[in-house]
Amino acid sequence: MSGRDLLEIEPTELKFPFELKKQSSCSMQLTNKTDDYVAFKVKTTNPKKYCVRPNAGVLLPRSICDVTVTMQAQKEAPPEMECKDKFLLQSVVAPPGSTAKDITSEMFDKEGGKVVDEFKLRVIYVPASPPSPVPEESEEGSSPRASSTENGGQLQGTSLFDAVSRSLDEQKEKSSEASSLISKLTEEKNSYIQQSQKLRQEIELVRKQVSRNQAGGYSFMFVVLVGLICVLVGYLVKR
Repeated sequence: MSGRDLLEIEPTELKFPFELKKQSSCSMQLTNKTDDYVAFKVKTTNPKKYCVRPNAGVLLPRSICDVTVTMQAQKEAPPEMECKDKFLLQSVVAPPGSTAKDITSEMFDKEGGKVVDEFKLRVIYVPASPPSPVPEESEEGSSPRASSTENGGQLQGTSLFDAVSRSLDEQKEKSSEASSLISKLTEEKNSYIQQSQKLRQEIELVRKQVSRNQAGGYSFMFVVLVGLICVLVGYLVKR
């Protein structure tokens, strides 16, 4: 049997968005084209650099399986963004009822006339756009799944912190505006009270002055009247 007679592979190339200090993933879909159980295994020329999930398994007749390949964060870019890494997908007919636990390395041994389909996939780097604002540090050999989970948690924690900070800032701003408004109203109230007290004092002074003027007016008229009477009596006495 020739290559890819058992499985259909899409896509036929592994394209990774490349960004320094950032993990990158791509996926491929395997389709069992036969009525048999088909066991598969994924190999790579650089196992420390990539993590394949699942890297082996059994496809039921006419079933589909998605395989995710994650590339570790890279500290430097290769010359001209060319990658020499390769992947090899092996597939073989498995006994009916087989599961992933039943897979052994001997199943993919070509000795004894066993037919093993093989298909090579090359790796292509695609410049990532736009760049991520949060670079992810990852040590070589660490679990991409764990690093991805930690990075997601950090992003969620950062987003939550930013949201809380914005909420607190808004509350502080509103509180400051309310305090400023209350202070302004208090000052206006005190000013009105002072003006009212001053106005009352002025009214009281005006009342007192009017009273004094009225009292002084009656006294002067009385003196004038008495003076006229005295002059009249003196005139009559002289006669």
